[in-house]
Formats: sequence, C-alpha cells, structure tokens
Amino acid sequence: MSSPEYSLVLFGIALFAGLLGALLGLGGGFVVVPALTLVLGLDIRVAIGASVIAVVATSSGAAAAYVRDRLTNLRVAMVLEIATTTGAITGGYLGGVLPTGVLYVVFGSVLIVSAAGMLRNRNDEHPDVSPDRAAQTLRLGSAYRDAGSGEVISYEVTHVPAGAALMYVAGTVSGLLGIGGGVLKVPSMDLAMRLPIKVSTATSNFMIGVTAAASAAVYYGRGDIKPFIAGPVALGVIVGALGGSRLLPQVQNRVVRVIFVATILLTAVDMLRSGL
Repeated sequence: MSSPEYSLVLFGIALFAGLLGALLGLGGGFVVVPALTLVLGLDIRVAIGASVIAVVATSSGAAAAYVRDRLTNLRVAMVLEIATTTGAITGGYLGGVLPTGVLYVVFGSVLIVSAAGMLRNRNDEHPDVSPDRAAQTLRLGSAYRDAGSGEVISYEVTHVPAGAALMYVAGTVSGLLGIGGGVLKVPSMDLAMRLPIKVSTATSNFMIGVTAAASAAVYYGRGDIKPFIAGPVALGVIVGALGGSRLLPQVQNRVVRVIFVATILLTAVDMLRSGL
C-alpha cells in the first residue's frame, strides 16, 4: 500500500476501536494492538506505542461527554487514579523487558480473566449496596439518569481498598500492553466496588487517559512511538470515541455487558494463538 492508503487503513481501524472503546470503557487499545500486529504485521511494541497515544485520545474524546451527562463518578476516579498511575509507570518499564511472545500471552490471558469475571456477574444491574467506611468518608455514592430507561438511578460504593489494589494491577497492565487498563478497570468497579456498568464504563474512560499518559513518556523515550503510525490512529480514535460517547447513554446495561464480554473474548483468542 502507498502511504495515503496505509494511513487510511490505520484511520479506519482506529475509528472502529475508538467507537467500541468509548462504548465499553476499554480505551480502544484492545482493538488497536491486535489489529496493528495481526492484520498489518507491525512489531507489538510499536503497536503498543501507537495504542498508548490512542488511549489518551479516546479519553479526551469521550470523557467530556460522560462528565456532562453525569455518568462519570469524579470522586471515585480521583481516588483510584493514584493507584492506577503508579501501576502504569511499572508496566511501562516491564514492556521493554519482557519478550514479544510473553506480551501476546499476557494480553490474551488478561482479556479472558476480565470476560470471565463479567460472565459471573450478578443479574441485577442496580443492587442494594452498603457503602464501606472509606466510601462514606469520601462521599463516593452518587446518581445518574439512565437515558435508556428514563430512570434516575442512585448507587453506593463499597470495597474501596480492594478497588484501589485492583487499579494498581490495571495500571500495570495498561503500561505493559498499551490498552488503557479498561479491561480490568471496568470489571473492578463493576464487580468489586459494585458500581453500575454504565458508571464503571464512563469512569474508566475518564481515568484511562491519565493512566496512558503516565506510561507514554516511557514508550516515547524508548523510540516505540512512531508519529506516522500514531497520528492516523489517534485521529481515528478521537472521531470514534465521540460517536461511542453519544451512543452509550441510549444503550441498555445488559447490552453493554454482552458486547463487552463477546468483544474481549474474540480478541483474547487471537492474541493467545499468536503468542503460543
């Protein structure tokens, strides 16, 4: 392909990744990395470098809309961001040390664990949760209007220390694999802290940009971020993320969960096959 055609292919892949990433709170990297490596044959570290930039773009494109719609829980995001940013720096360092095959296998394994957790999740989307002491002290409970059902849904938060520990792991995965950590952030908030799935998705989108930015400097310093690849990818992701942020409030919670699990399982199979 010529350079314009190659850039157009990169833009198209990123457009789809941004749309799905904003809808599911995953940052788009879970599509960008497999597509650039498996379809276009790029080195996985270069793909991760482009994905890190794409994750920042996804967050920028979707976060403002979610904050405006009051889906994002800003207090929860600020509390958890400390742990996830620290993890991102750790993961950025490990990304330059581990062999390529190991990165593929780790990526696929993380996706499967994430999907399994979501499949085991409760059937009730708005459970009666008793807030723990940390959640009460920090006043983490909130409410949002579900555009799909027309309801105003109030919710509480629990297991804040466990959520923070899981966010460090999510940040490490983000820095290691360039995926924003949303594959673990969303299930952590949904399963451990018992936030509604839409709130988990919106809050994850707000957080992933900061997490990715913390590891981007590490990848840039190593020379893994190629501007002619990262540029079209970032542009496509921004456009897709804006579309995804408009779509999420209209979609039912159960639909978001089904799309989440199906998407990451398909991606996990491809990555594990390549790594093994």
